[in-house]
Amino acid sequence: MLSIKENQPVVFSAELLAKFGEIVSRYPEGRQKSALLPVLHLVQAEYGWVSTEAMDAVAAYLNIRPIEVYEVATFYTMYFLEPRGKYTLEVCRTGPCCLVGAERIMKHIEQRLGVRENEVTTDGLFSWRGVECMAACGYGPVLQIGPEYTFYENLTEESVDQMIDTLRNKAQHEA
Repeated sequence: MLSIKENQPVVFSAELLAKFGEIVSRYPEGRQKSALLPVLHLVQAEYGWVSTEAMDAVAAYLNIRPIEVYEVATFYTMYFLEPRGKYTLEVCRTGPCCLVGAERIMKHIEQRLGVRENEVTTDGLFSWRGVECMAACGYGPVLQIGPEYTFYENLTEESVDQMIDTLRNKAQHEA
């Protein structure tokens, strides 16, 4: 994954532009805006998040106004509009999960990682946030970990600690 910082110009690679072109080709002439969601997914996969500069570059590529990209990127919670950790822990915070401990799990993650919601740990490995329903109400509390979006159910503080330790070890072995 490439790194991108705020206020940094974005120039998409030839490989990424080829993927954009393939997606745009699926839609009728003049309907390139229909490719916006999958193009934003590719940008996020490439850079880890979608900066304003990246959104502007997407708008230019699709020949649409930047506001049209901003409206979509800010509406959907699946797009990260600020830098994230290598691993993003997303905890379901809706009623059924909260009834069985989601708030306790979020507090534990905050204490364990030492960062508040939407912040990134100093080592750049982790960020976390509460999200809306993950459709696993009978198995709560639940979370998913991106970028692969591995799903975990029936969470406890201990199982969360094991996940964090496993991811830290994985990151150390990859380095």
